[in-house]
Amino acid sequence: MKTKTPAVSIVGMGYVGLCTAATFASRGIKTIGIDIDEKRVEQIRKGKAPFHEPQLDPMLKKAVKSKLLDATNDISSATDTSTTFLTVGTPSQQDGSIDLSFVKNATEDLGTVLREKRGYHLVVVKSTVVPGTTNGTVKRFLEQSSGKNVGSTLGLCANPEFLKEGTAINDALHPDKIVIGSNDNKSAHELTKLYQEFYGSKLPPVIVTNPASAELVKYASNAFLATKVSLINTVANIAQQIPGVDVGTIAEAIGLDPRIGGLFLKAGPGYGGSCFHKDLQALINYSQNNGYDPTLFRATEETNEQQAHRVVDMAEMLLGSLSNKRIAVLGLAFKKDTDEIREAASLRVINQLKKKGALVVAYDLMAIPKTKKQLADKIDYAENPHSALKGADCAIIMTEWDQFRKLKAKDFQAYMKTPNIVDARRIYDPAMFSDVNYVAIGVGHRNA
Repeated sequence: MKTKTPAVSIVGMGYVGLCTAATFASRGIKTIGIDIDEKRVEQIRKGKAPFHEPQLDPMLKKAVKSKLLDATNDISSATDTSTTFLTVGTPSQQDGSIDLSFVKNATEDLGTVLREKRGYHLVVVKSTVVPGTTNGTVKRFLEQSSGKNVGSTLGLCANPEFLKEGTAINDALHPDKIVIGSNDNKSAHELTKLYQEFYGSKLPPVIVTNPASAELVKYASNAFLATKVSLINTVANIAQQIPGVDVGTIAEAIGLDPRIGGLFLKAGPGYGGSCFHKDLQALINYSQNNGYDPTLFRATEETNEQQAHRVVDMAEMLLGSLSNKRIAVLGLAFKKDTDEIREAASLRVINQLKKKGALVVAYDLMAIPKTKKQLADKIDYAENPHSALKGADCAIIMTEWDQFRKLKAKDFQAYMKTPNIVDARRIYDPAMFSDVNYVAIGVGHRNA
């Protein structure tokens, strides 16, 4: 018989769910992680994360060892807690619209086990969902399956997350805000109280609003950041046509304007990862279905897609035809400190290279296993940067790993057939690469 009641349960042990669970446990809040994937559950129970995220593994091991975090595939465990977070995936459907099937199924399963529970239970939607989902899909299926009404024995809130892959643990422990959307004061009060316990005297600003507004905050945030990336990449493409101009200087200058800010002004091959593309597509589809065509966001997506072509164009500028040329792609993950390749710019670039008949060999510090599952033998894989460069006609830097930053011009000269370098991440000082054929995104070429 249980002697102590866990405070929170989290349904969905993916990226957001597991990082959230680990940080709750790290602050002494007993947490149950729930997932239908038995293999994932067993891995978590051993204190091992099923994906790479800095700081997560040691935090997870400590939480499991101290018995502040447990994982299970039994959703009835949620009844032993007072609050349940829904953190299941919301992937895109073929038309770009959001797929709410995981949210619907998790809500129904949760409501079924809450049917017999006595007392109050708070349900928190942390999954990224389009406006109206919490008050619509979640509320409807929760009330139907539990036989209870939201507002009396059931609480319901929308509480979007703002975690960035590669810095998720720090983002969870030190957020700039907490957004709570609810229809009743008790739901908002109970969730605020939980966060007060979590953050203590360092509670960030709490914005309390209605669920639809909270849901839209998440989409607006990602849409703004994605648009900022596409904007600086557009400026970079203009700068590239002007000899002596470096977009890094432009970004530094405009970033000092407090109305703009310096974050997300790093020109590169385009955004990737599990959020920006998926969320923009969902927001565009949602908006169009409601009678408004968000042309700005469609342009943001189109600009991002075209940026991969720009990278390949730079390789062609150095080599001419890419047919049967050996191209070394250094970096597969969409950003450093993660093994995530979903919507990675590297995959778009590789696809374009293959279309042009290039022979691609790739290396990444962490993302090769996931890439092999997706691309199989369509490309070759190297064991280290030097073996990737060996005999290559051109090298393209696609991920800003520190391991690549340490490479010197002489490394490219020593291993490559011809030292042609496309620095799509702008990690090198052009002045240090004057002895090789070097081009970088947003740097005006002397022969322009």
